[in-house]
Amino acid sequence: MPVILRSAALFVLAALFEIGGAWLVWQGVREHRGWLWAAGGVLALGAYGLVATFQPDAHFGRILAAYGGIFVAGSILWGVVADGYRPDRWDLTGALVCLAGMAVIMWAPRNGG
Repeated sequence: MPVILRSAALFVLAALFEIGGAWLVWQGVREHRGWLWAAGGVLALGAYGLVATFQPDAHFGRILAAYGGIFVAGSILWGVVADGYRPDRWDLTGALVCLAGMAVIMWAPRNGG
């Protein structure tokens, strides 16, 4: 179980960096808050890439595919918190499906591989 908790924590941290970084770029460019916001976003996006390398699984494709579920759910949550977005039942259902897929991809029992 500690491996799953570590992996989940790394996914959450990666989501904060990636979604937060993209949001900062959006704010800097699209909302005209300035290039410092965008530059902060670029740095956060780089940190996201670094955090992903600490996942306990050695397969890049598996980690990034599984992270996709975290990204979907995290993006909806970010929209709720940062932008006042109100997801409908289909948004929430889709996010739950993505999280279930992430759990299967990342943590399904495997025999040696």
